[in-house]
Amino acid sequence: MRQTHAVPLRWRTIAALSAVSAVGLIAFFWPFVVSPASAAADHAADAPWFFALLLPLVVAVLFAEISSGGLDAKGIAMLAVLAAVATAVRPLGAGVAGLEPMFVILLLGGRALGPAFGFALGSLSLFTSALLTAGVGPWLPFQMVAAGWFAMCAGLLPQMRGRAEIVMLAAYGALAGLAYGLLMNLSFWPWALSADNALAFVPGAPLSENLGRWFAFTVATSLGWDIPRAILTAVLTVLAGPLLLRTLRRATRRAAFDAPVRFEPAR
Repeated sequence: MRQTHAVPLRWRTIAALSAVSAVGLIAFFWPFVVSPASAAADHAADAPWFFALLLPLVVAVLFAEISSGGLDAKGIAMLAVLAAVATAVRPLGAGVAGLEPMFVILLLGGRALGPAFGFALGSLSLFTSALLTAGVGPWLPFQMVAAGWFAMCAGLLPQMRGRAEIVMLAAYGALAGLAYGLLMNLSFWPWALSADNALAFVPGAPLSENLGRWFAFTVATSLGWDIPRAILTAVLTVLAGPLLLRTLRRATRRAAFDAPVRFEPAR
């Protein structure tokens, strides 16, 4: 059972994905390793702006590598269509108790067309849908990276088929939907509260203490949106996943992304 990738996983593509993910991990998790005596602790409120400028640059480098490393016209067309669909369905649930059906498109697109394509799909979809819903701000680059990871990891799950695959994808969609909310809280939690708040980030505090504050902040502020997102993603995956996966895989086979290109002399 061989998985066809719209973007071949060459070593340069893997290196670019790893570099973007490394910068993303630093952007999200720096509060847990910063020292209270460091300059970063004194500028905690500036960090989101710094990473909001840095993340689009590294994502642009990844897109440049993907486009030069195997995303041909057929892949670009597939990416544009799926990103347009995700963009179109995002307003259907935006702002309503965390119900975001677009995550099913990202999940199934990353699963059917591979991890590199999935990262491109997730980040591009969040960018274009933010333009449509007026959701542009310093949080957008964090959303792009988190959604890219969401779709990319779907393409890295074990190869299965049939009912077992749908169950696996539904479980992943639910857990990853919760993880997306946790990650997005990290993009603003370190500077959102005053220092005397029991849920506030404390530079240099023990890891267990800041983790506890982060989880408590999530429960108090966003869990009511994260749980519906997780449930809706799992339910839609079970209901629509089999048909959409078959459709995407049929389109992938017809596109023949992995077929070698040969030029024949004109007769």
